[in-house]
Amino acid sequence: MFGLSRARAAELIGAGQVLVDGQPAAKSDRVLAGAPLTVTLPPPDAAPAVRQEPVPGLVIVYEDDDIVVVDKPRGVAAHPTPGWTGPTVLGGLLAAGHTVATSGAAERQGIVHRLDANTTGLMAVAKSERAYSVLKQAFRDREVSKTYHALVQGHPDPLRGTIDAPIGRHPSGDGRFAVVADGRPSVTHYDTIEAFRAASLVTVGLETGRTHQIRVHMAALRHPCCGDLLYGADPVLAAHLGLTRQWLHAVRLSFEHPATGREIIFESPYPDDLQHALDVLQAES
Repeated sequence: MFGLSRARAAELIGAGQVLVDGQPAAKSDRVLAGAPLTVTLPPPDAAPAVRQEPVPGLVIVYEDDDIVVVDKPRGVAAHPTPGWTGPTVLGGLLAAGHTVATSGAAERQGIVHRLDANTTGLMAVAKSERAYSVLKQAFRDREVSKTYHALVQGHPDPLRGTIDAPIGRHPSGDGRFAVVADGRPSVTHYDTIEAFRAASLVTVGLETGRTHQIRVHMAALRHPCCGDLLYGADPVLAAHLGLTRQWLHAVRLSFEHPATGREIIFESPYPDDLQHALDVLQAES
């Protein structure tokens, strides 16, 4: 009912924050029909502060007065989040002297879309308030083209298809996401570029931008991204390919410039670890 894990619910009960019919509940108690259930939830965690620190490997692909487009390395989050202690794109830009828009929550100012911390590739950040407003609307209206390449286990059947399945938090409450009946609408298009003996390189386009969307949808097809142990990838294959993270890269980004209206297109090469995995597969094919 509250989106809590069983462990978190047990903590609240143990702390006396759960009342059944006005009395403190034990974990083994049953709730009878008609009995009021009262749960006192703790206040939300305070928003994490932006820590300005240089980010090695963060490449500026393009910059003007309105936007900056970066090629994000692995192990870097888009912006601070609760529990994340590593570097961020936002902190790296500020540390390098770049300005960003002040629109949005303080910990994610200028951020108009995100990549998972261990997903590499292209990401746009707004520098001006006008750019922030225009780009946020463009993402909402699905006018931004984002293309990813993913190396997935096995061979998707069919080789080209669309996954239309709602995504929400995994029932386990362990931070994962999953295809669930009451999730948010999520649509992923994929097409096979090349099939190897143990895996397939696919190109992926998104109609929606849910957290972990590609990883969740490919795992739901039983073709998880190679190296994505969180979503069921084979650890033996991951080790063979030298992967310590999911093989997923934002390879192309295009949108209308928020000031000029002209379409601008950016492309990113594969990082060394992803290219190495491909080289291993190609050598074995």
